[in-house]
Amino acid sequence: MTSLLQTIQSPQDLRRLGRAQLKPLADELRAYLLDSVSKTGGHLSSNLGTVELTIALHYVFNTPHDRLVWDVGHQTYPHKILTGRRERMASLRQLGGLSGFPRRVESEYDAFGTAHSSTSISAALGMALAAQQKGENRRAVAIIGDGAMTAGMAFEALNNGGVSNSNLLVILNDNDMSISPPVGALNRYLAQLMSGRFYSAAKEVGKQVLKGAPPLFELAKRFEEHAKGMVVPATLFEKFGFNYIGPIDGHDLDSLIPTLENIRQLEGPQFLHVVTRKGQGYKLAEADPVTYHGPGKFDPAVGIVPSSTPAKTTFTQVFGEWLCDMAAQDPRVVGITPAMREGSGLVAFEKRFPERYYDVGIAEQHAVTFAAGLACEGLKPVVAIYSTFLQRAYDQLIHDVALQKLPMVLALDRAGIVGADGATHAGVYDIPFLRCIPNVSVACPADENECRQLLTTAHQQDHAVAVRYPRGAGAGVPVQPGLQPLPFGKGEVRRQGQGVAFLVFGTLLYPALKAADNLNATVANMRWAKPLDVELVLELARTHKALVTLEEGTVLGGAGSAVLEALQAAGVQCPVQVLGIPDVFTEHGDPAKLLAAMGLDAAGIEASVRQRFGDVCTQSVAVAGATLKRVV
Repeated sequence: MTSLLQTIQSPQDLRRLGRAQLKPLADELRAYLLDSVSKTGGHLSSNLGTVELTIALHYVFNTPHDRLVWDVGHQTYPHKILTGRRERMASLRQLGGLSGFPRRVESEYDAFGTAHSSTSISAALGMALAAQQKGENRRAVAIIGDGAMTAGMAFEALNNGGVSNSNLLVILNDNDMSISPPVGALNRYLAQLMSGRFYSAAKEVGKQVLKGAPPLFELAKRFEEHAKGMVVPATLFEKFGFNYIGPIDGHDLDSLIPTLENIRQLEGPQFLHVVTRKGQGYKLAEADPVTYHGPGKFDPAVGIVPSSTPAKTTFTQVFGEWLCDMAAQDPRVVGITPAMREGSGLVAFEKRFPERYYDVGIAEQHAVTFAAGLACEGLKPVVAIYSTFLQRAYDQLIHDVALQKLPMVLALDRAGIVGADGATHAGVYDIPFLRCIPNVSVACPADENECRQLLTTAHQQDHAVAVRYPRGAGAGVPVQPGLQPLPFGKGEVRRQGQGVAFLVFGTLLYPALKAADNLNATVANMRWAKPLDVELVLELARTHKALVTLEEGTVLGGAGSAVLEALQAAGVQCPVQVLGIPDVFTEHGDPAKLLAAMGLDAAGIEASVRQRFGDVCTQSVAVAGATLKRVV
């Protein structure tokens, strides 16, 4: 532990430091951050870029009385370290440890939980107007970056906030390395000048004087916009009603602190444009911020070294290869991603088919309706989107896609438990919210090869089909070449047993098979949550004394509920045990440990079934002539 950082237990300690001590503190904080994340894994590039900005904000504003809302929340590690959580950084993103995002239950300094993007301005505006209504003298600051300004919600909030007369400060953390606005001495001077009270007062007096002479007022207004436009992109944000300041160097504390101090004295909505660099201070991350965006454990002295052990093929890779192969065969195929090219496996597709690749930015709603427009014209859109992010485009999926019965493939990555990212990124709600929509089907592949086959099946349909698959690798089933589909809406029996039958939706098939060996149970790989293979469900109910459904998704309204509905509709009475994610938000941690804690590993499945149907597990089926027709 280094000397200055060791003295900081809270922002109150930070504010006792002299200005000359802040630069050394920033160096210590950056070194500690690099060392800490290299041992635990986590988001690195974006956090290295917010060190000085975090120090300046806590130095100038009276946190937690003044509210800071970080967006996207994965840039808050320096904020956590400075707000009393330094010693807990070793537990980052681990079960029972610190979250990788702001959480209100974790600290009073986390004013708002942010893990999905573009919510900060809306939340901070609500906080600013609440303070105004309550007569409280507090500031609300939204720090928005990592592409979050591309989402429509951010502009909806700007549109509302600019006419609110609230003491709201929006800080655009511009850390896109492809944008290089001037941030030298002239801009520092202009930023401090435009944030000062003299400039603000003079501007208002000038408006009042010139309003009596409309031609002169209009001339002065145009001159001001032209002058600002030569050095800063002010016009857009000022049209929203914000006083635009910047851009300034987000790593220059001598520029940040005076500017923030000036802004803190101003009334009304303010917009500060700060330019930072991802990976700042660590040359390997500066050179390759994408690779160092969310690394696992590594040696900072060496950097990230590719493993010499051949890695298992991930579901994301299976999807990426399938998309390239399908696009080569079908010229109608286009690939769409809302700012997740690497995460969704579209890097190779962009290189091979650049004219058929669309990254629409962090704009999930637009992505889905954009795909609907393409489908209207006979193209075959494939929307690669995380399960948790599709939630943001639910209205568009219903009204713009399903209602018009437009064909598209929704490749839902990160379905089920996601591990270290926790509840905000868990893809456990897609089966319930998708299966209730007409003209939408849901496929649940059990392994890598089946994922490729079901993607092909989805591509052949005349309506929207979601194929949900988890993060990382599966059972390691070899992926067969070619584009062979599987039967639409049909499952298969993978193991013949007696007494109890497992109906498995997705990758829990393999722990279910292990449990079934000890229970002598039948195992059906259902493949489809919608349409449900009702024929197979009824056959299993006829030939077994009890059914057990398994899914890596919420049990409320999920695939197990679909089985219960099918039995009820057919007037069949059969005991059913529904196993899946319980009605609680899943914490962050190792996926295997989380599944085990919920009883969804092989041992947990066996224990649950024995507890519920122990007497059935040792008995034969008492149905004359009962045979299963679809045993593979």
